[in-house]
Amino acid sequence: QVQLVESGGGLVQAGGSLRLSCAASRSIFSINAMGWYRQAPGKQRELVAVMQSGDRTDYADSLKGRFTISRDNAKNAVYLQMNSLKPEDTAVYYCNARIVGVGVRDYWGQGTQVTVSS
Repeated sequence: QVQLVESGGGLVQAGGSLRLSCAASRSIFSINAMGWYRQAPGKQRELVAVMQSGDRTDYADSLKGRFTISRDNAKNAVYLQMNSLKPEDTAVYYCNARIVGVGVRDYWGQGTQVTVSS
């Protein structure tokens, strides 16, 4: 098991930047994938970025070049740097940990609100 706590959300003007943090309750070194998802009002949760074992990263096509996922194994933390924010980036952002064993288990944080004003 792993507990995840997000932080760093807030209100920012369009064009601004935010850095989200996700603190894990245990070592993330052996976790198969750590990622960020977001959910806007009235929409389904969608992938933002994921970092898999070996530091392979994948991003939603529409976010490439503006968002960057990174991790610090020593701090058991994952980060999401968001630049050139747009009003359509407004959503609750969730940290995810995926552990693959006998089956696949997903763990989620409580989410952090990001609001981008125009």
